[in-house]
Order: sequence, then C-alpha cells, then structure tokens
Amino acid sequence: MTDPHRIDLRRRRLVGGSAALLAGLGPASARRAAAADAATLEQPFANGRRTLVAYPEKRPLIVLTSRPPQLETPFEVFNEGILTPNDAFFVRYHNAGLPKSIDGDAHVIRIGGNAVGQPFQLTMAELRTQFKPVEVVAVNQCSGNSRGLFVPRVTGGQLANGAMGNARWLGVPLKDILARAMVKDTARQVTFNGLDFALQGGGDFVKSLDIGHATNGEVMLAYQMNGADLPFLNGFPVKLVVPGWYGTYWVKHLSEIEVVDSTFEGFWMKPAYRVPDKDCACVEPGTAPAATRPIGRFNVRSFITSLADGARLQAGQAVAVRGIAFDGGQGIREVAWSADGGQTWRGATLGADLGRFSFRELTFGFTPGRGNHDLRVRAWNRSGQSQPMEALWQPAGYMRNVVESVKVTAA
Repeated sequence: MTDPHRIDLRRRRLVGGSAALLAGLGPASARRAAAADAATLEQPFANGRRTLVAYPEKRPLIVLTSRPPQLETPFEVFNEGILTPNDAFFVRYHNAGLPKSIDGDAHVIRIGGNAVGQPFQLTMAELRTQFKPVEVVAVNQCSGNSRGLFVPRVTGGQLANGAMGNARWLGVPLKDILARAMVKDTARQVTFNGLDFALQGGGDFVKSLDIGHATNGEVMLAYQMNGADLPFLNGFPVKLVVPGWYGTYWVKHLSEIEVVDSTFEGFWMKPAYRVPDKDCACVEPGTAPAATRPIGRFNVRSFITSLADGARLQAGQAVAVRGIAFDGGQGIREVAWSADGGQTWRGATLGADLGRFSFRELTFGFTPGRGNHDLRVRAWNRSGQSQPMEALWQPAGYMRNVVESVKVTAA
C-alpha cells in the first residue's frame, strides 16, 4: 500500500492518484498511518478517543471512519481565521467507493430528466469558460455536527463540533445551467448524483431540491474553494454548493443533474436525513416523531474559539476572547456573551461581514477574577431567531444549536 503521506498529488488532476489511494485505504492502513502520526485526542463524550491522520491534501484531521472517509476538523482550527483552510476542511462520505480517475478538464456533468426540453452534457472546461462565474462565502456543516453531545445519546457518527467549515466558493449558478436545458413548466424537483458509489450493495447517494430553490440563484456548481481547486476529498472537480443548507445536499464529484416532474423519494431523501416536522425540529428525549420532513436550513449557532473548556487563566489579566456565529442565510444581527453561565449578558463586537451565509467573527474582553467562570455566547440572526439555553433533542442527532458552555478557572 502506498504511504498516504508520499502520494504525488500533482497527478490527481490527470489520473486521480489520491483517489486511487483512498479507494483502497482500509482500516489497517489507516491504523498504520495513525501510528506513524502518533496523535490522539479525547472528544468530550463517552468513548471519545480519536486518532488524527493526515490524508492526501489534508493536515492531520480527526478520523471517525476510514471507509467511507469521515474526517472532523480539530476545533482549534476555527480560531485561525474566518475562512477554514482547505487542508483542514472536514470530510463526509456515505459510500466507500471513490472514483479512481478524474480528469479535471474532461469530467462530464450530464443534465437531463423528464422535465427538460434539451438535455445536454457539460465538461469542466466548458463549465469554466461558457458561463459567468460567481463567488459566495458560505458555511458547509454536516447535519450530524455535534451529534456526540446529545443526551440521551443517539446512534450515528459521534462527532463533536468540528464537522463544519467556511470557505469562499467560486462556480456557476445552477439556474444558468438549467436555463440551457430548457426546463419545462412541469418541473417539480432537481436531483443530483456524484461519482462516489457503494462497494457492497446499498443505494446511490442522490439528493434533491425543489425547482424554486434550485433556480433561485444561490445554489451553484463550485469548482474552486478558497482560491484553489477543490481538494479531492471535498469533491474535486466540482460540487454542488447549497448555501445555508446542511452538507447532505452538497453533492461531491457532481456528475448528473436531472429535472423531474415529481417529488424524488430516493433513500437519502426518504427515509434518511429527515427531522421532526415541528418548528423546533425536536421531540421529547427518547420519543419518536409523529411526522418528519427533509432536513433543510441551518439554525443559529455560535461558539467561543479562542478558549477551550477547562482552560486556566491568570486572575486579573484581561483576555481577548474570540469566536464565530452563523445561521442559514438571514445573517447574524448580534451576539451577547456571559461569564456567569447565562445569568447576565453583555454585547459582543461583530467582525467583518463576509456575507449572510458566512461565519461572522465575534470578540469580547474578559478580565477574570479568581475562581471558576462559565463563558457562553448567544447569537441572534436578522429574523430574531436565536439559540436555546437547553439542548433540544431528536433521534437522528441533527441540528444541535444550544448555547455552548466553556468553563475556565482563573488563579
């Protein structure tokens, strides 16, 4: 097995060198790579010991599974800046079969379906040259981000808070591509498929959006991320970007788009990736929802990034505290902070606005007295939506957005 740290990634654009490696990267080789790195950490929940491994084009990330690749961003990365570096961006696949060869120019996207008048094929070279590119700064967040923190515990990948990232995406609005296909009045939904596949049975990972959403000008086919080609593990050479919506819709290695005259009900839309059909998307712990709907937009979230839970500070010395806040596209209006577990609140300062789909920096000054302090930040978006003080619960472990607690001690 080729050492993942020595793979020649320059060939990825021609013959998919890193893809071939990853397609064959099983648990044993992942463990060998992990042993070489000799780095582990403890996530803040039971059975939370994880290994950090440097996959191709990635710095050491937290490994949840190796087949399919599920890599979480170490939380301290979010204190490096508002844009998440490409080499630190989280990875989430559902199928273990990854393409072994992708030509970054000749890769083809097929556009068709029973609700278009003119199906056609589009190469990456044509996508880059025949359409006007647009750019958006947007958060990609896994639906199960923070699942490991649910109480009572739920099944599924036990993630902490690192299955998210913020990037500057460059690509082409989906509406411009669909216009060329001459969408019919009967169109109801658009489906999206990529090159990843199940190795042993199971279904193709296909997602869908309502036609109105797909053509609103926000959804795009992105081929650059933070000014560079997409990393292979984040969808090279093109991925669907759905700003404000959970990452399950952000289809990687996009290869097929179909406009259909019915509601698509493939496995990954129904029964998978559904939430309780209530305003809170929640139910009482331990119960099942009476009805569900497909997961959609983010809710409001905020985090302190410059201090870790359990940090020790010097009493009487001022501390500049930093963090981030975001939501599903309304944009962050204000953030408050508390040093006493939410009993009293003060306003934090917001940083530059990179757009309503982006992380927004927050800062505040804090001079701790001797003893224990429970730091919290709470955000509101422009529609007045905020975060609950107590965590809501659902059986799938999606959409956690409680006001988080960072406990520090000053001496």
